[in-house]
Amino acid sequence: MAVTTIDPRTALIVVDLQKSLMAAPTIHPMQGVVKQSRLLADAFRKRRLPVVLVNAGGAAPGRNEMPPRPVDRPADWNEIVPEMNRQPEDILVTKRTWGAFNHTGLDESLKKLGVTQVVICGVATSIGVESTARSAHELGYNVTLAIDAMSDPNADCYANSVMRVFPKLGETGTTQEIIRLLEGAGG
Repeated sequence: MAVTTIDPRTALIVVDLQKSLMAAPTIHPMQGVVKQSRLLADAFRKRRLPVVLVNAGGAAPGRNEMPPRPVDRPADWNEIVPEMNRQPEDILVTKRTWGAFNHTGLDESLKKLGVTQVVICGVATSIGVESTARSAHELGYNVTLAIDAMSDPNADCYANSVMRVFPKLGETGTTQEIIRLLEGAGG
């Protein structure tokens, strides 16, 4: 369903726009994803709505078939990219699973702020973004996904998320559509 409304207490959740992922191969250039995410963040900040910046601080325990991650990462590997213009009032969430809600306190933080809707963007569409959207939906938030402010390493995975999964979790729209609705919400 195309994005139709923005609740008065909506938060923006930006997933994994961190230094280590800027050179990752994705189907949409990362600089474009960052640019669109920054436009959203600026619009939310202008209206004094919560901006949540999520980074990955490790991985969940358990076996998988992926090669091990390098141990010798640079010290700043999981810092939010400077282009996101992190502000003191932004909420920083460090996750150790794919989604931003599991074991992070994000749900409690948003509920204390009276948030009823989340707009989600970032990378990877089929992993961090989708996992965060699934949890938000299950927790009762209205979910909107900014499809031009996200990317994925795999075109088929991106398409599956955008065309098959996201319509079941909420509404989708472009950055500009979301900002227009945000401006019309009286914020």
